[in-house]
Amino acid sequence: MSEESNIPKVYDPKSFEKKWYEYWEKNNLFHAEVEEDKDPYSIVIPPPNVTGQLHMGHAMDNTLQDILIRWRRMQGYNTLWMPGCDHAGIATQAKVEEALRKEGKSRYDLGREKFLERVWEWKEEYGNRIMFQLRTLGSSCDWERQRFTMDEGCSRAVREVFVSLYEKGLIYQGTRITNWCPRCNTALSDIEVEHETEQGHLWHLRYKFKDSDEYVEIATTRPETMFGDTGVAVHPDDERYKNLVGKTLILPIVNREIPLFADEYVDPKFGTGAVKVTPAHDPNDFEMGERHNLEQIKVINNDGTMGAGAGKYEGLDRYECRKKLVKELEELGVLVSTEEHEHAVGHCSRCDTTVEPLVSKQWFVKMESLAKPAIEAVQNGRIKFVPERFTKIYINWLENIRDWCISRQLWWGHRIPAWYCDDCGETSVSRTDLTECPHCHGTHIHQDEDVLDTWFSSGLWPFETMGWPDDTPELKQFYPTATLVTGYDIIFFWVARMVMMGLEFGKDIPFHHVFIHGLVRDSQGRKMSKSLGNGIDPVEVIDKYGADTLRFMLITGNTPGNDMRFYWERVESARNFANKLWNASRFMLMNLEGFDNSFVPEDSDYTLADRWILSRYAKTVAGVTENLEKFELGEAARSIYEFIWSELCDWYIELVKARLYDKDNARPRQTAQYVLGYVLEHTLRLLHPFMPFITEEIWQHIPHEGKSIMVSEWPKNEEGKVDEAAEVNMTAVMDTIKAIRNMRAEVNAVPGRKSEAVLHFADDKLAGIFKENEAYLRVLADAEPVVILSADEAKPENAMTAAVSGVEIYLPLKGLIDVEKETARLTKELENLDKEIKRAAGKLSNQGFVAKAPADVVEKERAKQKEYEEKKAVVAERLKYLATL
Repeated sequence: MSEESNIPKVYDPKSFEKKWYEYWEKNNLFHAEVEEDKDPYSIVIPPPNVTGQLHMGHAMDNTLQDILIRWRRMQGYNTLWMPGCDHAGIATQAKVEEALRKEGKSRYDLGREKFLERVWEWKEEYGNRIMFQLRTLGSSCDWERQRFTMDEGCSRAVREVFVSLYEKGLIYQGTRITNWCPRCNTALSDIEVEHETEQGHLWHLRYKFKDSDEYVEIATTRPETMFGDTGVAVHPDDERYKNLVGKTLILPIVNREIPLFADEYVDPKFGTGAVKVTPAHDPNDFEMGERHNLEQIKVINNDGTMGAGAGKYEGLDRYECRKKLVKELEELGVLVSTEEHEHAVGHCSRCDTTVEPLVSKQWFVKMESLAKPAIEAVQNGRIKFVPERFTKIYINWLENIRDWCISRQLWWGHRIPAWYCDDCGETSVSRTDLTECPHCHGTHIHQDEDVLDTWFSSGLWPFETMGWPDDTPELKQFYPTATLVTGYDIIFFWVARMVMMGLEFGKDIPFHHVFIHGLVRDSQGRKMSKSLGNGIDPVEVIDKYGADTLRFMLITGNTPGNDMRFYWERVESARNFANKLWNASRFMLMNLEGFDNSFVPEDSDYTLADRWILSRYAKTVAGVTENLEKFELGEAARSIYEFIWSELCDWYIELVKARLYDKDNARPRQTAQYVLGYVLEHTLRLLHPFMPFITEEIWQHIPHEGKSIMVSEWPKNEEGKVDEAAEVNMTAVMDTIKAIRNMRAEVNAVPGRKSEAVLHFADDKLAGIFKENEAYLRVLADAEPVVILSADEAKPENAMTAAVSGVEIYLPLKGLIDVEKETARLTKELENLDKEIKRAAGKLSNQGFVAKAPADVVEKERAKQKEYEEKKAVVAERLKYLATL
């Protein structure tokens, strides 16, 4: 084959990765049409935020999905990988509001309609960035079907679900505690709150009993909320307070009467065992307040300032109020003590503002009846978690689930389809926009200003993207989806909600398997974050090393559910693997001259090496396929790596070179070409889901059939190639070659100089195998001649020996080394050792050194002296032996 038909000398992913992705898209290879006669395999992408850009977590998650999709596609399934973006209500609105602030404006200056126009403009300009970045990673999504959580179809589905749940009595309005961000000015879901450990204080305060100088000492981390206290709680079994339960306390400064009551929620070991109860500003206090019919008094405003209930502190920032209040409490003698206290504080994940638990009127979904079937679907095995240990976490959360606050005080998102009548006061929920009240037919109505939590729409993702609520062909074929791939950090917030919504509206589970992966951490095991400055940009890694290298680095050593660490050394290792494959493929292409595509060897044409590599290949196919079925993708990648690097490249290519170079013996050469070509082409198919670009580039150059490796058939039915005897015998030959190489290295044998190798066998059959294949030893172990002794022949003396795999190996030293050169080298080494021994002895005989130097330094010097003396004895013995040769 000519040089022009070979691949370039240097592996340069930039020269072909973009080219092949464009080829796949142009040829519509990612697209799936409904084909009822084919088995489906579908995955919906966890929709990244429209504001997002590719980070290592995305790279990991999408690499795993792409491996599964590419593998199943090659297996002949009708595969659909549904891509799309989430509108990311809070994050997107924050981006646009930030841009407006730079113009000196707020959203209120524009008004809702104009503001939303600006958001859509922003989305069109910046919102598809991550989708293009996923292409550079090699993600084989069906881009023709790309969805957006606020496109027309998804919006229709969201409204249908809201109205249906409302009609069933599962959606209601209520006044309850929610996470509130004073800066974003909206309620937050639990996933939008990040808890950080902070060093704070625990203030001990005296709350006196009515008409008495006696008091109860309470401990609080938030004294500014005391203006909203409507009770003090103790544990019913706490002996310290048993006789005081039911008495009345006087709230300091405010002078409000509040009860002392018992509730099992209280931890007697925390603080003094007595806790102030502020139902309007703490979720647990809110529930105690509900149980004991306590008043809810809101004393902190939505913007984080103190409200009217704070008296003279009204209008102050909550933290400024805290400082001044603590000082006043100290002056009044109410403050008993202040102690350091470390505790977890919730922060808004978007702006990092400390979250304030506030009572507000919101929309909620009743979760209990929705959670029950979602629990059963996992308990009865219809949905399986991988790894299985996450099942317990999922079930535990659902068994303790609270009603879900779904309203957000934003403008960007799915507006709640509820209308309020100013004439009759009724609330109406509708699938279509209302212009008059259905109750009184008045026209003075207005729609709820709030939008739905982003997770509400993404909870419908598996079936809304397939065309629901219409009964589409896509829903019939691709729903339920096969596998959900996601991180363990959103099991509760997204996975569980998809299961609940899927069972309620899709009338089936949304997926059969939930494949959980861990986080990508830095080399020190820390979570990658902007604040630490330890993030690694996957786009930069791709630009420097190629997408295949990044993908293979992320997958090797990866085990389901566990975090992994990012090391640049592992990136280099993956790049080295790509280079190894590239060079091996280049070697094959350089030796295809005269290749006959129709040639198929007879069984007698195969050498031991041929039968061995075909057997190892067949076992690799079985192992990789089995591991992919078990979601052990990292183990599958490892076995491909070891087969390509060690067995195919390091051994078989070396074993086959002699036949490839021998153009005078056509049939052995054709057989070598056939086996090498078959194994390489099929191994490229095994590797393709993991490293799609390099496999396509090589595959297109070597003999093949079809338009693309990504639609070639996954290797199967290779069991007939397994040859256990060939593996045992070839292993014995390879072990012998390695042993001879090691012995030659031990005595510094001249590279390339042939030396006699004498082999002794207890098994005549094995001796026969070696006799047939002694050429491998001559070429790969520089063994010439190879002498095979019969069982009763004398073994040579003055020889190095080794025993491996039923073979005794003898290397006569006389022909192995250059005696004169080795004697000169060892004599020089002996002289150097004498100098070192003399130096160490002089140092150790110096009493000043021994007395003044640190003990460990003296001990190291003694250890060196002993080591030099031992080496000298070995070298002297070696010289003595050389003199006999």
